[in-house]
Amino acid sequence: MTNKQIKKPIWQKPWHFTETILIVVGIYLVGMVLQLSVGTFKFSNLAWPLNIIIGGSGIVLILLLSLRKQSSFFQWLSGVPFSVTLIAALIIQTIIMGITPQLAGALTHKPTVFDTLGFTRMTSSWPFILIYFFTILALTAAILNRLRIPKWRDYAFYLNHIGLLIFLFASGFGASDMKRYVMYVEENAEMPEWRVYSENKDVLELPIAISLKDFIMEEYAPKLTIIGRESGKSIPEKDPAYFQLADKKTDIEIEGWTIKVDSFIMDAVRNSDKSYREIHMPGSCPAALVTVQEKATGKKISGWVCCGNYAQLYMPLMISDKYSLVMTRPEAKRFASDIEVVAASGEKVSTTLEVNKPLKMGNWTIYQYGYDNDAGKASNYSSFELVYDPWLNAVYFGIILCALGSLCLFWIGNKKRKERNND
Repeated sequence: MTNKQIKKPIWQKPWHFTETILIVVGIYLVGMVLQLSVGTFKFSNLAWPLNIIIGGSGIVLILLLSLRKQSSFFQWLSGVPFSVTLIAALIIQTIIMGITPQLAGALTHKPTVFDTLGFTRMTSSWPFILIYFFTILALTAAILNRLRIPKWRDYAFYLNHIGLLIFLFASGFGASDMKRYVMYVEENAEMPEWRVYSENKDVLELPIAISLKDFIMEEYAPKLTIIGRESGKSIPEKDPAYFQLADKKTDIEIEGWTIKVDSFIMDAVRNSDKSYREIHMPGSCPAALVTVQEKATGKKISGWVCCGNYAQLYMPLMISDKYSLVMTRPEAKRFASDIEVVAASGEKVSTTLEVNKPLKMGNWTIYQYGYDNDAGKASNYSSFELVYDPWLNAVYFGIILCALGSLCLFWIGNKKRKERNND
């Protein structure tokens, strides 16, 4: 006999990394064939109850395979080579997704090679879906393999892997049941709004209604800037200068011009001439009385500037044949909606909805979405994004289990380190 190690023929069981890589590449190629032939995967085709039937069937199949003692196929399915190769495939696809702009909605341009291959919609491409599905199967097999002879010391493994399985299953198979709508609600309307439009512009009635009691908006003070009368661009063009009217400083220099603010009114209404007075009413807007002096000649020009809105005219101050002083529109500092929400079950909630402070009501989550940008703080409606996700609690539960498992692993590792130091 020779001392040299005999090389195992390919496809001879047990399978290792060579066979596993070829199988995963084959899965990817099957997905690419489906991508090129039928197009992007449509999650709507996997809505309840089909998603739970397909996902549950896969898990039951793995369970039946685990009952076969000394099954080489199940050992490979639950082994390290298959798991590591699938994770590597997911990482590669994630990298491609990170360097390729991802698109949402219908294409607005002629499809490119990246669109056709599914790179611009990675999470709904067939190769990603298939790799994701086999990752769930491999994870299930790994858990069942460890549960054949359950051991208390493996509790961190169980928490981590079962949590990850719940998270992947709920976020993946539950994506088909998630629905998003935008609802436009008028302020102080006689009836609450419960209608939205579908992607096909059909009117849908939701089991949830919203009444808008008041729209609240706080604005930053506007800015002054000098623009070229022909180009309309602020100067200097490479680094435009803006003067925040809320600053304590009242004088500023821009490209040889000194600007002094004589008076500033946040809620102004124009008089019959070119002056403004302070009136707190819908349609009022910021205005400022300024004096501009050209440093080279000492020439002074005074006048009012106003950013304008749906009710007030835009008012620039011409300071030369080439330049004008203008006021930008105020930017929103905070906007919120005082609403009352009623569900079909009879549940009623009154709250003030703000950006990044959504309302959770059953399986619905309501977000502050937008308002009438032209009207600004005088907007007479608010728009809300309503997200229906019945799997969200399962996703959170999976994340919590993963977090607990990670803490347990950290605790176990720290305990072992102390034991080694004591020895």
